[in-house]
This record gives sequence, C-alpha cells and structure tokens, in this order.
Amino acid sequence: MATETDSKTEWQSLAADIVARALQAGATDAEAVGFESEEFSVNIRLGQVEQLTESGSRALGLRVFFPSQGGQRTASTSTSDLSREGLEQLVRGAVELAKVTGIDPFAGLPEREAFGSQNVDELALYFDDVHDIPAAERIDIARRCEAAAMGFDTRIQNSRGADFDASNARQVMVNSRGFAGEYRRSYCGFSAAPIAQDASGAMQGGSWYSSARSAKLLDSPEEIGIIAAKRALRRLGARRVPTQKCSVVFAPETARGLMGNLLNAADGDAIYRNASMFAGKLGEQVAGENITMVDDGTMVFDHALADGSTLRVGGFGTSPFDGDGLPTRRTVVIERGVLKELMLNTYTARKLGMQTTHKASRGLAGAPGIGGGNYFLEPGTATPEQIIGDVPSGLYVLQTMGTGVNLVTGDYSLGVSGLWIENGELAYPVEEITIAGNLKDMFRSVSAIGNDLEFRGSGAVPTVRVEGMTVAGS
Repeated sequence: MATETDSKTEWQSLAADIVARALQAGATDAEAVGFESEEFSVNIRLGQVEQLTESGSRALGLRVFFPSQGGQRTASTSTSDLSREGLEQLVRGAVELAKVTGIDPFAGLPEREAFGSQNVDELALYFDDVHDIPAAERIDIARRCEAAAMGFDTRIQNSRGADFDASNARQVMVNSRGFAGEYRRSYCGFSAAPIAQDASGAMQGGSWYSSARSAKLLDSPEEIGIIAAKRALRRLGARRVPTQKCSVVFAPETARGLMGNLLNAADGDAIYRNASMFAGKLGEQVAGENITMVDDGTMVFDHALADGSTLRVGGFGTSPFDGDGLPTRRTVVIERGVLKELMLNTYTARKLGMQTTHKASRGLAGAPGIGGGNYFLEPGTATPEQIIGDVPSGLYVLQTMGTGVNLVTGDYSLGVSGLWIENGELAYPVEEITIAGNLKDMFRSVSAIGNDLEFRGSGAVPTVRVEGMTVAGS
C-alpha cells in the first residue's frame, strides 16, 4: 500500500502530467482535478443488517482554455479510467470540445498572483482512526444506537432503522499557472430513526445523529438513540391549530435552513442574473441589526476529550483551497444587517466587475460553481428557554417540509411540524400546518437569537425567533 507521501506524489504528478499534455495539445491554460475516496455504509433495522456497502473510486477531471478574439473557448472532461489510453482520451476529448464551444469573455483561470497556500496539517481535516474502526464495530455502533432508542419507552415498537457511515477522501488540483494543492479529509457518523406509537395507533417518527472527522469525537450510541426516541415521543398526539399570526421560534436544525437563505440570496451568480432579492442591494440594510452572517472556510475547533487532552479538528466545510485553487477565507456576508460581501468565485466576480471572495466549488467536470465553507449566524445571549419563555402563544418549529422559498421575491411558505407554545411553555405537538411570510420582512423581524450555536455540520445557526408570521392550520 502506498504511503501518504508516495500517494501524494503520485496524484500531483498525475494531475501535472495531464496539464502538461493539454498544453502540448495547444491549450494556453489547463486545470486538472483529482478525487479519490473510500466509503462505508451500513443500514440496520430492528437489529438486522439490511444493507452494507463498501466502495472506492478514483477519477480525474480536466478543464482547458483556448484564446479567441473576444474571450476564450473552454471545455472540460472527466474520467475514472486512469490507464494511458483513458488519460489520452481525457485530454483529446477536452481539446476537441473546446474547438467547437462558444467564446466566453469571462472564462479563464485566476491571475497567477492570486494563488496562495495554507498549511494543510494545521487545518486538521484527516484522522486515521476513522479508517481504523473495524467493520464489526461500525455495525455494532448502529445496532446499539437503534437498541437504545427501541428500549427507551414501550411506545416505541418500530424503527426506520439506524446507520453508520464512514469515508476517507482525497482531492488534488494542479493548474498551468503554478498552483498545486492536495488534501485529505475523513468523516464518520451514525444515526437512529425510531417510530413511536400511541394508544390509538397513530405513529410519529424522530431521529438524531452524531458526526465527526475523528472517531474520538463521536457521541455515545446509547445517548444518540435516547435523544432520537425522545424526539419521536414528543410528537405523539400532534394536532392542528387555527390559522393566525404569531411568533415563530425556529429550533437550530430548522433555523439553519431559514438563515441559510441569506447566503443563497447573496450568491453572485443569482445577483448577476437578477434572480435574487439582494440584487442591487450591496452595502444596503437587508436584515435586522442583530443579524451577522459569516462564511468561513478556514475554521478549526478545539475539542476537550475525556482524558483531559485537546483535539484540534477542522470544520466540515473547512478546506485549504476553493474550487478555483485560491486559499479559503473568512467572509462576513451580512454585518449587522448590511449586505457587505457577495458569495463569488473568479468567473462570477469577473462578470460583476468585482473581486472573488474565494467561494468557488468544484466537481470533476464543468466550470466551478459557488459554494461556501462553514457558515453561521453570530449567536445572541438568550437561552432557548428564555426565547420560548417570552412567547405568550406561538409555534416552535422542529421540522420543515417542501421547497416553498422564492429567492427572487422573498416569498416563503413551508409545511412544518413542531410544538405549540402557550404562556412561555411547550404545550403540545402540532402538525399539518404551514408557516408563511416574506424573507425580506422575516430577516428584519428576528426578535431573538439564542446562545446555542453548535456545529453539527458545515452550517450552524442557534435558536431564532421571528415575529408576525402567518401560521395556517385548521
């Protein structure tokens, strides 16, 4: 088995060779990206293995540029055939496609001086202990998680299952302007989804999960199973409520989707196409002064371990470079309600006459898109209990359904379920209701932001309360 150093040399050499071949074939610029991954997934239901998958993949992508009057012709190809013939076809295909594509005045790699570097080791994205977890232990973790949920309460008699997933991935990028970068990342996680049933036979589901870059940071399977069980049980007896306007409190897992719309509306491509409610709003107030939204691809966290030591781990959205090969950075997109920056890659920045904010995302084929790193809403000082406690009558949203968000007009309408709030207390579960409003108003009507910011993925938003929303029920 190749060592880390050998493999790194192999991948960068392979990508550099593809770039050189493209230049020899007449391209004036070229960029090669490589992905390699090992993945494991097991699904358990009622204690039995329903599906187990182990897979590995390796693939290369190539993007080439040919100058033409008024811009550049560009094309991209990809392959998982890394034989000599496969790589020759990769280059030949890209070159031939570029000759017949249209001229794009904005296409091209970033300027040479824009590339930089980050210390990949300091970002702490890869941990060997994920790979070292035996398959039998991975299965056992999923089993224990489901068993803890099933054994928590007699009203839990069924399950949608439990799972355990693990992956190790590598990405490399090399271009003709002197950039060469590579990093590895690891992931592991598990979840359970029990089903609770009341005396009338009505059923409700719930779920919870734990995920981490290092196995040392995974929660106890029993703890996660019990939380999943409680989340299913608290939905039993759900009812509808009369249509009304009231305060709506979003739990962190639903607030993340709500506030993520701020970044989606700040997407440079949508701005260029005039397909965003933030078009023409740069530098203007677009949300309340209590709203500060940050996207940061450089975040590293210090985690205290049970033995008293500390483990530094990169965020799920952390990486040393973006899809253009530029170093990732921290960007304050919304500051005290003002739209300060847009989410831009090199291509879209050129179209807008601006500078990239290093938010390019990259797949094997095609041009880079726009994507962030770790995003978060700056937390407030109130506890979730205090935020709920100030609501005389309102809704606590635990789950949203549907895709009723229009980022051009701001119209917002989603099916939800959750808990009804009466006199500052969580009173009873509710379902089959819809919440509606307009994001332009909602972002200015956030009356409270919680102190419970926790990164369980690449995005994190604390509890948020919005005033004056329409709740449509019976």
